[in-house]
Formats: sequence, structure tokens, C-alpha cells
Amino acid sequence: MSAKKIDPAPATEGKNPIQVIDRMMKLLDVLAQHPDPVPLKQLALETGLHPSTAHRILGAMTQSGFVDRSEAGIYRLGIRLLELGSLVKSRISLRDTAMPLMLKLHGATGESVNLGIRAGDEIVYVDRTSSGRSSVRVVHIVGARAPLHTTATGKLFLVEDGLERIRDYARRTGLPPSTPASITTLPALEKELDRVRRHGVAFDLDEVEAGVRCIAAGIRNDGGELVAGLSLSTPSERFNPDWAPLVRETADEISRLLGHTPARSA
Repeated sequence: MSAKKIDPAPATEGKNPIQVIDRMMKLLDVLAQHPDPVPLKQLALETGLHPSTAHRILGAMTQSGFVDRSEAGIYRLGIRLLELGSLVKSRISLRDTAMPLMLKLHGATGESVNLGIRAGDEIVYVDRTSSGRSSVRVVHIVGARAPLHTTATGKLFLVEDGLERIRDYARRTGLPPSTPASITTLPALEKELDRVRRHGVAFDLDEVEAGVRCIAAGIRNDGGELVAGLSLSTPSERFNPDWAPLVRETADEISRLLGHTPARSA
């Protein structure tokens, strides 16, 4: 591997603010790649900066809290970055992040797109796009609630619960039906959730409202937690299971914008 070109220690340091910012970002990027504190000499080598330049910039970053320096002269990322990261995270709105992609999915399919979150044993719909085909009534209005086991989004959350908690849910609720198509027994629910687990998408086939079907995929935050479900609702006669990959791709993109990085397969 060829050595990085070393920047000379310039006499005019500070005359070009953009160049200084670029060097700061190089130092932050290298520090982020190392789980342990990094000596000045190594930082200079990996960034291609002259040691005196790196030392001067690191000193300013240390004063502002972006970098921590130990007495031994080694550096690591500072607490200020954590504070700013937490602030950014708190300002990322699930609904605001999801809506542009919900509208894109709506435009591709012409059908209603819903955003649902879990509230105990129910799913609450917190946002939706209009159907665009007003002659068809779809039950998923904002604020509407439905049981976990009858909704496509609810099934995603039940899969996340694991077997014991699924059985607790079944005992606690009794699996009441909303329509004749609703799942009402634990064996049938377990079989359905196994399909959801394997395919990464869930379906509601006339189970909440007769004549309405849904496809849902999960949305995860930066910690990998399932925080919502994205669902596409259609009248049964227009239902197209081939839309499932598109729903999943849209949910995955929203997750990415929320900071989620999928685990790489071995």
C-alpha cells in the first residue's frame, strides 16, 4: 500500500477555513475507525497531515469537546459528538422521515399507505396517504386502532416478541376475531408468524375489515429496534402480493434514514 502524501506544515495555516474543516473531518473519520485512543503520530500518518498541523487542529477540537486527549498524548472522540448525535436523533421525526417515501410508494401503487406503531396489544395508525380512489373505504384512518394478531403491522411486532410472549398475548386477549377471516387460535397464529419471520413481510387478508387487504414491513431505528410498520392497504379485488418487495424496500429505506444499518450476513 502506498504511503499517504504528507501535507507540509504550512506557514499560512488558518487562511483557508474550508481546508481546516476538511482536515478536521479527516481526523474525526480516522478516530471513528479506531475503538481505542490513537497516538498523534498514527493520526498524522493515516490522515496525511503534518504532525504539527494535526496537533494544532486536535488542540482546538479538544478545547471544544469534539476530541478528548489523555496525558499520554493520545486522542479519542469526545463527548460533544455524543451530545450532538443525541440532539440529531431527538429531532428525527418518524412521521416526517417516512412520509416522502410513503408518498412515493403511494404514487407507484395508487393505494393507501399507512404508518402504524404498537400501543400495548394494539396497533395505532399515526399517518397515512389517501387512497386516491375515494370510492373505496379503507379502515386505517389516523388514530384508528386494531388488534396485533389481525393486522399485518401487528404481526411484525408479535414476531419480535418471541414464542413465550406470543403465547402470553394469546392467553391475555383470547384472540378475538374482527372478521370471519381473522386468526383465532394459537396454532394458526404461530404458523402465520413463522411465515412472517421467514419472509420479512406480513399480510392481513380481510382479517381486520372484510374486503380490505394489507402488506406490511417493519421500520427499525438506529438501535435495530422495531419502531413501526409500513403497510399498503388495498381493496381485496385489487390486492397484488407482488407489491410485497416494494413495501419492504420502502420500509428498509425509511429505516436507513432513521440510522438503522442491517447486520451483514456471514
